[in-house]
Amino acid sequence: MTKKEIAELSCTELEKLYPNIECTLKFEKPYELLIATRLAAQCTDARVNKVTKDLFKKYPTLQAFADADLSELEQDVKPCGLYHTKAKSIKEMANQIIDNFNSIVPDNMEDLLSLSGVGRKIANLIVSDVYGKPAIVTDTHCIRISGRLGLTDNTVPLKVEKDLLELIPPEISSRFCHQTVQFGRDVCRARSPKCNECKLNYFCREYNK
Repeated sequence: MTKKEIAELSCTELEKLYPNIECTLKFEKPYELLIATRLAAQCTDARVNKVTKDLFKKYPTLQAFADADLSELEQDVKPCGLYHTKAKSIKEMANQIIDNFNSIVPDNMEDLLSLSGVGRKIANLIVSDVYGKPAIVTDTHCIRISGRLGLTDNTVPLKVEKDLLELIPPEISSRFCHQTVQFGRDVCRARSPKCNECKLNYFCREYNK
């Protein structure tokens, strides 16, 4: 079975399992997803959503984040961990978006990567979930599952991203990434995966060793 065939079957099975999948981070405005994703580094989405529920009420505009008192903002995001770094980059990126991009979150990788605290993972999420463009968000679940299924032999995020872009249809690339995240939490865990329950085990390299 070729990688392309495995990818097609994987997409079909994941769609059956998670037909109504969407980003687990809650947001209404593009910059809110940018901030939520920054807070999600080494933190659960559930905790981020709990924090941003009040955070986005306290700072209702991009300008409000740009004007925020840094020490106060640090305390607001403290439950998400790494709060000194995260608060600093949130305030900086808000000012960058206002000053450099006319208060509009960029829609391309180059400009997004120019923002404070934004790496390829965050940039790809914005490109796909906000602007609907093909992109692969290579989080740990996506990398692990793609490797187990034989879709890639790489573990470096950028290399996995390039491999998957050649295999996953562009129109469903965003859904595939969200589905692998949920599948990784529910079934294909890093430790004690539920292999006997897995709908993809018949072409999983780990299961069929």
